[in-house]
Amino acid sequence: MIGIHDFPLFVISAVLLNITPGQDTMYIIGRSVAQGRAAGIVSVLGIMTGVLIHTLLAALGLSVILATSSLAFSVIKYAGAVYLAWLGIGFLLTRGDAALPDAPPPLPDRWKIFHQGVITNVLNPKVALFFLSFLPQFVSVRTHLFFLPFMVLGLVFLTTCSIWCFFLVYGATWLTACFRRQPAAGSLLKRLTGLLFIGLGLRLAFSQAR
Repeated sequence: MIGIHDFPLFVISAVLLNITPGQDTMYIIGRSVAQGRAAGIVSVLGIMTGVLIHTLLAALGLSVILATSSLAFSVIKYAGAVYLAWLGIGFLLTRGDAALPDAPPPLPDRWKIFHQGVITNVLNPKVALFFLSFLPQFVSVRTHLFFLPFMVLGLVFLTTCSIWCFFLVYGATWLTACFRRQPAAGSLLKRLTGLLFIGLGLRLAFSQAR
């Protein structure tokens, strides 16, 4: 299959990896809880765009730079950590509106949410290293078209990941709907989301390449 072997095993592995909690999972849940379903969906689209970028980089071989240069890995890692912390601080400084407890939180600019999702994913060097180490295991060494199988595997992974992430969005917004009936619950959810993002930033800052 166009230079791909053990495709069923790849799909099973991709699904299992998708449902394993990680930074993207927590980011999407945080957005959905604090800002509603629409924000969660836009966040998923941003994250998936980042996944596509990582797939392209892995297919082109550029991710090798991160795997071989500790400086490049550290620069991108700390940039991502600072960005996540900055987003978290933004949530903490946002004032909630307790006068409308039953209304969903106002949706910020969709483009802003989208590109923030892209940046948080692209600035996570561990994602790049994951694609560089995971995808080649299912690409035949006999093929001369390395770019095509990389892209096919990446798109399959993106598809399974998207399905799971949309499920997370709808699940998270459904579970938090009851909290919005409580006074000042929206403000509390945003503060918790802010702390979550700051925690993700710290986790990324102290992560290792291996």
